[in-house]
Amino acid sequence: MSTLAADYEKTEMGTIQIAPEVIEVIAGMAAVEVPGVAGMSGGFAGGIAELLGRKNMAKGVKVEVGQREAAIDVSVVIEFGTRIPEVASGVQQNVKQAIESMTGLSVVQVNVHIHDVIFKGAEKAEEPESAAPGRVK
Repeated sequence: MSTLAADYEKTEMGTIQIAPEVIEVIAGMAAVEVPGVAGMSGGFAGGIAELLGRKNMAKGVKVEVGQREAAIDVSVVIEFGTRIPEVASGVQQNVKQAIESMTGLSVVQVNVHIHDVIFKGAEKAEEPESAAPGRVK
């Protein structure tokens, strides 16, 4: 999917451009606001950035931007026990509304890709085990 920086609006003072990275950040933030979304799935490059301590708000988001329209692909991790179709629909609606209200672009597609399911207490449950002494020495 190609990402294009488009002239969004021409005014008497000049042009206004919205970088595709800005749209990716908006979409990523809107997606994680939806109840049931545990996080974004960004693949290898996103994981490396997080290991280096950089918060990548565009992780798991790909955009294609035209002059007046945008198509978005969002890759998410879902919390176990949630209804996946409802969460995915919520992601689509929230991403579309956020991009359209903040940029004025018309969103023609929001494709949601579910890459993983995570248990809510999985990370917290592991901490006591590592703190407890082992049975075998």
